[in-house]
Amino acid sequence: MSRKLIDRFLDRKLADLPEAPLSEGERLALVSRHGDFSLAYSTAVQTGLRHFGDARGYIAHSAKMGSLIALGDPVCAPQDRARLLDAFVDAAKTPVFAEIRRETAQHLAGRGYRVAMMGIDSALDLQTYDFSGKRKETVRYSERWLEKKGYRIAEAEEVEGAEAMIRDLSERWRASRIVKKREMAFLNRPLPEAGGPMMRRFVLIEPDGRVGCLVYFDPICRDGEVIGYLTAFKRKLPDTTSHAEIGLTKRAADVFKAEGKQVLMLGLSPLCDVEPSGFAESAAFRAMLQRLYRSGAVNRKVFNLAGHAAFKRRFHGREEPRYLAWNAGSPFAHFIALMRLSKAF
Repeated sequence: MSRKLIDRFLDRKLADLPEAPLSEGERLALVSRHGDFSLAYSTAVQTGLRHFGDARGYIAHSAKMGSLIALGDPVCAPQDRARLLDAFVDAAKTPVFAEIRRETAQHLAGRGYRVAMMGIDSALDLQTYDFSGKRKETVRYSERWLEKKGYRIAEAEEVEGAEAMIRDLSERWRASRIVKKREMAFLNRPLPEAGGPMMRRFVLIEPDGRVGCLVYFDPICRDGEVIGYLTAFKRKLPDTTSHAEIGLTKRAADVFKAEGKQVLMLGLSPLCDVEPSGFAESAAFRAMLQRLYRSGAVNRKVFNLAGHAAFKRRFHGREEPRYLAWNAGSPFAHFIALMRLSKAF
């Protein structure tokens, strides 16, 4: 209760922004045209978010501990990005921006923002990417091992009784986690919100018929078409083989490539390879993020940052930096607010 009281007290100083007059369907229509970044789909469908903007585009945001934090880039046409960012900053005064791409960071830096790296996203450019070569042998081996041992990969809609098995899998997976009592949010929306329009859901069927692992994908869109997907959710039974998630991800990449999709994003590796951003920033804040990534206590008791990044690097994709930007206050306080919003602690 004291946390909630403190949050309400701190949030009183924040600007009361108007809510964009957009239904979820209208936000999804904007995502279909302009949602070409990893978090675009989540900004449209995640519960608990607010939205600033108009019929031409929006910025999703939420608040915690006196920090108003925008989630990802604006969902709008490139020519509207500067207008929408300026209107949002003018209205909110001191908003923070989390997991933004370099184009957004550059515009904000021009408005006096400080910008720090907060991790990397990994992209497989599907029409030129393949799984050949020694570096990707472990990925190929996982797929072969699953086939040899009698596992089967399918999309969830093709599997009878999949929904009940997925619920059981999710409950057992949650019980095995470092943080057992809550689902992540904001940077990752909760799994119960998965299964919406345009998503794809791949599952691993074990030899005994159970669903042992799932990987869900959010759409990435441009000009009214799905051009690729983001790996949004991964879960497996505690006793399921370690080859499961790798084999599922490889099979999905092969399917998407055959369908002519352009990209598979593997999602944010938080705090991984944090380097100088090239913008004005805080060296002390950057050093803290680097220490957190290397911390054994953080990786054991809060979130396995190193393991999360290592899984994605098995695929040897193209890595893109993601940034945190702020124009007032302490980056340390904003980071704690972001972690609270994300329910990391």
